[in-house]
Amino acid sequence: MANWSDPRTTPTGFGGAATGARDVAYDAGLRSYMLSVYNYMASGVLLTGLVAMLFANSPYAVPILTSPLRWLIMLSPLAIVFAMSFGINKFSTGALQGMFWAFTVLMGLSMSSIFLVFTGVSIAQTFFATAAAFAGLSLWGYTTKKDLSGFGTFLVMGVVGLLVAMLINIFLKSSMLALAISAIGVLLFAGLTAYDTQKIKSMYAYVAGTDMMGKTVIMGALSLYLDFINMFTFLLNFMGNRE
Repeated sequence: MANWSDPRTTPTGFGGAATGARDVAYDAGLRSYMLSVYNYMASGVLLTGLVAMLFANSPYAVPILTSPLRWLIMLSPLAIVFAMSFGINKFSTGALQGMFWAFTVLMGLSMSSIFLVFTGVSIAQTFFATAAAFAGLSLWGYTTKKDLSGFGTFLVMGVVGLLVAMLINIFLKSSMLALAISAIGVLLFAGLTAYDTQKIKSMYAYVAGTDMMGKTVIMGALSLYLDFINMFTFLLNFMGNRE
């Protein structure tokens, strides 16, 4: 993104030493900020995976996932995402943290069905493939000088179109369309990983030293978490081996 608001670009006259010190402090703060985002995101993914695996191996998984309760489990995470997104100014940082952890636990319950459908080997292979792709894409989004903001609208529109196609395929039950949806989904969320990383990085200039920084860390972690989970899910549907 354009860096007109980046404090490092502010003219400083003859204060070269002061500017250098400020640059060092800014870079150190940015690294700490991004590390916090990644720590929350990675912890959320691991918690989701642990909950999914434990619940899938419990005697309650099949009865609950085949009952009307499955809709509550599936829709609750979506409700939390909307609440966090629209209530970021209303909720405290602590409240957003609690909602984030609750969201990852509910996602674990929701995703436990993959352990009943796909082999453990294919789940593990897909997870590590997704982790490698995510790391590379996020690193590129963080380091690239190219402004990715123009891709945001295109990617969001692509996700909306993907959701429509998924709803249509519920009735069509086309295996070819399902395969195409999975392939396109992987590409869309790969692009969103790079885009969101750059967006989260650019936000630091606006929130550094303010009360909003803690909230931005949580929301940034949520965005990257969703990118990772969706990329993993679509990739699993594309290349996973079923039981």
